[in-house]
Amino acid sequence: MRLQNALIVVASYVFYGWWDWRFLSLIIFSTLVDYWVGKQLGKTDVARKRKTLLWMSILVNLGFLGFFKYYNFFAENFVAAFTFFGADIQPNTLDIILPVGISFYTFQTMSYTIDVYRKNLKPTNDFVAFSAFVSFFPQLVAGPIERATNLLPQFYQKRKFDYAQAVDGMRQILWGLFKKVVIADNCAVYANEIFNNSADYNGSTLLLGAIFFTFQIYGDFSGYSDIAIGTARLFGFNLMQNFAFPYFSRDIAEFWRRWHISLSTWFRDYVYIPLGGSRGGTLMKVRNTFIIFIVSGFWHGANWTFIIWGALNAVYFLPLLLTKRNRKNTDVVAENTIFPNVKELFSMGITFFLTVLAWVFFRAESSIVAIKYLNEVFSASLFELPETSKLFNFKVFSLLLLTFVLTEWLGRKYQFALQGITIFQINVVRWLVYSLIIYIIIMFMPTNETPFIYFQF
Repeated sequence: MRLQNALIVVASYVFYGWWDWRFLSLIIFSTLVDYWVGKQLGKTDVARKRKTLLWMSILVNLGFLGFFKYYNFFAENFVAAFTFFGADIQPNTLDIILPVGISFYTFQTMSYTIDVYRKNLKPTNDFVAFSAFVSFFPQLVAGPIERATNLLPQFYQKRKFDYAQAVDGMRQILWGLFKKVVIADNCAVYANEIFNNSADYNGSTLLLGAIFFTFQIYGDFSGYSDIAIGTARLFGFNLMQNFAFPYFSRDIAEFWRRWHISLSTWFRDYVYIPLGGSRGGTLMKVRNTFIIFIVSGFWHGANWTFIIWGALNAVYFLPLLLTKRNRKNTDVVAENTIFPNVKELFSMGITFFLTVLAWVFFRAESSIVAIKYLNEVFSASLFELPETSKLFNFKVFSLLLLTFVLTEWLGRKYQFALQGITIFQINVVRWLVYSLIIYIIIMFMPTNETPFIYFQF
């Protein structure tokens, strides 16, 4: 078991160090601090000392995150505020490289110290196992953000190769590759063309560009999660599901229970509930909702566009919370039928449309650009035909995208869409499907590399 864990630590450090070995020092230092804090928390029941230790861990982790990710944002906005009042301050920004995945592994290691502080988890005495938990390479740079209560105990057990688990993992890796290489990367070509030249297109084309980005970010991020979860299964680990077909949601509350589940539940358990959650009066509910969504937006990046994106989702969410309908849709849509009814179809359509509008702020370079983009979307040109002549291979890819959506719909009851292929008992049928997917990946693989979107977070 120790050798297995040591191998994972070495592999994880090589994996991360391949990008820039200097930033391994951040992971190592964070690992040392939180391991020591956990040990000290296990030795004392003095409330004041325990709280001091917890804040030590939080400040170290958030300190790294704040410096590398938000220093220039706060410096530039500080200068802008004083300039507004007539003061001439020269900005003192730094040329800071954002470490890949820093938002993910800082939150993961903080979950350990918080849970030990709450006595939901016993502190570990196995430094190698803890190091493997912090740096586990499949989900190190883009999640899922694993809880220590789920992942860390898995490092205490010797893993044996499980053929069925490995096959399912490979199946999920294949589907993740399809979502990333075929869906996300090709959507990126169209979305980039339209967003980067938004002044040249009418409203219907801009709406089309926003829809392409909507599928790009889903295919890109959920594709990475599928690859990570599948890879972990090859090593005998079970990671949490990070996406549960969010675009089939019937309201925004359901969407956020299905989108980036590891982050949504992290903020719920470690921020929203400690603030009082939805237990207080109306003002407290409104305050907590805006805090959780704005913080979630700010987690994504040091730009006002992300903050507006978070606030807009809070506006979407509030009516459901205040009318106590935020837990209305917790089951699978059209669970016992193939087709949704009219009400479900309408609800999914409205939710998807609101999500598309919010993604415009997420994608745009600035809030001003996003507002101009949406102004044109809602202009009279929305009713004109989309200008698709400049979009290469548009009709063929649109048909492929529709096929992808239908496949996801048919597999919505499973952990990932391709898992539903197990209903075919004949091996030849399954292998034909696998071969077809591999063929499509090869045929539709873009020539230009498109980095994972969430690597920048």
